[in-house]
Amino acid sequence: MHSRYQSEVIEQLRDEQIRGGERRQQLAQLLRAEEVLADIDPKRDYSYRDLYSKITQNEPTEAPRLKLSGATLSHDLRLFVEDVSDAADIPAEAVGERVLTVEELSDLFQVSSKTISRWRQQGLVSGRFVFDGRKRVGFRQSSIEHFVARNKEKVRRGRKFRQMTETEREEIINRALAMLHSGLPPAEITKQLADLMDRSVETIRHTLKQWDKDHPEAAILSLGGGPLTDELKTKIYQQFRRGTSVEQLAKRYQRTRPTIYRIVNEMRCQRILELPLDYMDNPEFPRVRNEDRILCEMPEPETATRRPKVPQDLPPYLASLYEVALLTREQEQHLFRKFNFAKYKASKLRERLDLAQPQRKLMDDIERYYDVAVETKNKIVRANLRLVVSIAKKRVGTQNNFFDLVSDGNMSLIRAVEKFDFARGNKFSTYASWAIMKNFARSIPEEHKQHDRYRTSHEELFQAVEGYRTNQSALENAQAQRKSEIEKILKRLDDREQKIIISRFGLDHSREPLTLKQVGEEMGVTKERVRQIEARALDKLRMVAQQVPLDLPEAFEE
Repeated sequence: MHSRYQSEVIEQLRDEQIRGGERRQQLAQLLRAEEVLADIDPKRDYSYRDLYSKITQNEPTEAPRLKLSGATLSHDLRLFVEDVSDAADIPAEAVGERVLTVEELSDLFQVSSKTISRWRQQGLVSGRFVFDGRKRVGFRQSSIEHFVARNKEKVRRGRKFRQMTETEREEIINRALAMLHSGLPPAEITKQLADLMDRSVETIRHTLKQWDKDHPEAAILSLGGGPLTDELKTKIYQQFRRGTSVEQLAKRYQRTRPTIYRIVNEMRCQRILELPLDYMDNPEFPRVRNEDRILCEMPEPETATRRPKVPQDLPPYLASLYEVALLTREQEQHLFRKFNFAKYKASKLRERLDLAQPQRKLMDDIERYYDVAVETKNKIVRANLRLVVSIAKKRVGTQNNFFDLVSDGNMSLIRAVEKFDFARGNKFSTYASWAIMKNFARSIPEEHKQHDRYRTSHEELFQAVEGYRTNQSALENAQAQRKSEIEKILKRLDDREQKIIISRFGLDHSREPLTLKQVGEEMGVTKERVRQIEARALDKLRMVAQQVPLDLPEAFEE
């Protein structure tokens, strides 16, 4: 019995007919209830007295003046018919007209049983009748005709959801694959197949998605071309940034345009989350109300600066550095404030970024601030590159290549820009000089003995490095021995692990050590994947170091 009646009086009427009626009387009341149900307008109100009289042929003893809405009656009378017919145990052949089971009705309209269930919820009246000794849900022929007459479009659409044969499914897949190879996008494939096969678009899409799930190597819709790996997402995003349109990418990788947009937003968000946004904090930043005052162009110097003299014997590309004017103290303060404030704003906005649902405007704002920071940093670096040349010229010796010194010094200068706190009021050139010489003291052997000449009160910029005297032959032999031992243990790693360890720890002396992100970009994997491979490789190297004795020079072991 149903317990979902909306009106208590209809539920009471059901109980009254179940308790006191005979089968013939109950059958007659069911037929009259269906006739009433067929004429109900959901937007009107109806007298319970009239309803009771039509169904039972008697006058009600309770609630004679009650009014019920048409929507409530439509709902409750369908339950009434099912419950009373269930209690009456009426044989299908005793109804007086053809009664169809769910299976027979499905075959008649070529629809699924799920569609029949939906039709029952939408007004198709059903009862429970006895078929060959078994009680089952049944539909009177007149009830079916009445429902079809009122719901022609609904029945037509429902037929498109009919049960699909294996032959029909194979035809859909074969046609879809042919369309895919001809260059049609997935959305157009589903639309054309729906027309060709006389099916709904939803049915075609569901069939193709099931195929994609079972055959990812030959997928048709959103999984076209195989699974969406991190490498594939990176490739799509890089091509998008180079100017390839979403339509071209969708066709090239057999994806839907929404899928391409989702990949682009996801990879863009991931890239933003990896941006280097460390900054030198300043108490004035949270109080800033007029950003234009800080982010405006650099002020012009009050007095014209004299063009510096270019040192002799410099190659043209280094001599061009002297064409860039030095910064005044005011310009320097402005640029460092702008540089750090832009990264501060980008960092604060990034805290609101959600990788699951990245907001395009928020990402636009973060990238705009970051671009300002990068542009400002480049201006500071260009204005101070001659400082590197000046210091490198003084450090050139028999064992030092000038251009290697300049390259090394440039990296120190860039790091110094990141770490300089403009709020202390110091001149950046002084701080950068200390940073560059500190790096030279670490990397150049003959700088070790000159280190004390540059010791200042800023002890944190220099750490004592003990030098030792030796001849050139001994240095070369020791270096060759170290290289041989390193190569011996690196051979225990696979090619990818070797590349990551060499790049991360600067074992290739022709280039600087790389960050996780830089290595990932070179290898086409994520920063997190590089970190995992690096950790696994280091574990291997520790085991090798414990198992295999290494013949290292004494100085190297220290």
